[in-house]
Amino acid sequence: MSSKFTKASHGVEQGAEVGGSPQSNRSSRHQVSATSPATSHATELIRSILANYKGPVAARVADGPVVSGQVEPACTMVFNSPGALRDLILYRDLLRLGGDFLTGAVDVEGDMESLFSITPYLTNLDLSWQAKLTSLAKAWRLPADKISTTADVHRYQYRQQQNSQASIAHHYDVSNDFYKLWLDPEMVYSCAYFRDADQSLAAAQADKLDYLCRKLRLMKGQSLLDIGCGWGALILWAARHYGVRAHGITLSDAQYRFAQERVKAMGLENQVKVELRDYRDLPDLPNYDRIVSVGMFEHVGIDNLGAYFKTVKRVLKPGGLFLNHGITNENGWRRTVTSQFVNRYVFPDGELTRVSDVTGVMEQSQFEILDVESLRRHYTLTLRHWLASLEAQHDAAVAASSEATYRLWRLYMAGAAYFFNEGSLNIYQILAGHAHQPLTIPLRRADLYRMQTVDQGDQSSSS
Repeated sequence: MSSKFTKASHGVEQGAEVGGSPQSNRSSRHQVSATSPATSHATELIRSILANYKGPVAARVADGPVVSGQVEPACTMVFNSPGALRDLILYRDLLRLGGDFLTGAVDVEGDMESLFSITPYLTNLDLSWQAKLTSLAKAWRLPADKISTTADVHRYQYRQQQNSQASIAHHYDVSNDFYKLWLDPEMVYSCAYFRDADQSLAAAQADKLDYLCRKLRLMKGQSLLDIGCGWGALILWAARHYGVRAHGITLSDAQYRFAQERVKAMGLENQVKVELRDYRDLPDLPNYDRIVSVGMFEHVGIDNLGAYFKTVKRVLKPGGLFLNHGITNENGWRRTVTSQFVNRYVFPDGELTRVSDVTGVMEQSQFEILDVESLRRHYTLTLRHWLASLEAQHDAAVAASSEATYRLWRLYMAGAAYFFNEGSLNIYQILAGHAHQPLTIPLRRADLYRMQTVDQGDQSSSS
């Protein structure tokens, strides 16, 4: 990759004092002098920023020595353009830094997930006034221009609670070929259900599809609505293995066309229907014995959750069951750096809230909460599988989309894996039924955990 910095030998420098002088107890063999003023100023800036940092993230300018808080860092942030480092010092804006990664002004080498461990340190970095003035002076000496190795990734103008077809298309209509590269064969773009950490993604996603069907207590002849059906994996699984009449709706044209092709290829046109339809346009009559929504309600908007759940309740038959599978967070919706990045580049209308808020709105909508289960650790494993597959398929991913898109999904999925792993994000399956009505589920939950052996067209089980 070309660089605005003059090339120099790479080395490793650890824990320098503010001002650029290495700590006295560091070996001189790690000290590598830069050959250009820009490289020298930039390396001194990185030393001052990481002076008190002891985590797994290192940094360097493209042609300068590595500055690290650990002997063997898990990843290295590479500033390919002096302007990217200049902006980080002058503006202290991590959102801008994320954009610089998307355009190639910044790179990350090594374990992408560990990059996010440095976020609290950079956010709370509190330099002395002398150190701040020194850093600002050095930053001003750097050229302001940035290189861009990719076309600028499309930014979406955030419109709160819009939940439109355009906002859905921004994420899901990237390219079916792009998603095929790193999803499982069923094309399930949601949290898998792992037996253990060594289980394959494909097997874990098949287990998740069947687990959802068991939680809904699906029976042959029932009607199932899937709100936000994606590429059709769940409705096809439920029709093939549980004999239901399945109806899937989505706002993604690419997903709709793909799901339609799968329905025809499997000969299930008389049993499975897919529509390009907004949930708000569902008919008024209670038409469905079971309703499921997987990874969709995060797009609804917090202020619209009440209307969303009331719509679900309206179209659910008496005695029916509804399962909502979606992401939550620990603090409710806030305009943080992370949420702004996601809204700008990834999910334009995405809003998250606490699981207690979700169940509260469901109860206000006259649902009875029957079962709540966290799958947080499962999503960490799922995201790590996706990320590893995406990184292994870099060239094909770029060919199917663009370099900027590849970088965006790499950054997004690595960050999601990190925050699910440390607990800021969670994901819950919430099973509910009409309040004040007879229940149609067993007294115990043992039926959820029996081992399933299913063949297309029938349902059988073994304990």
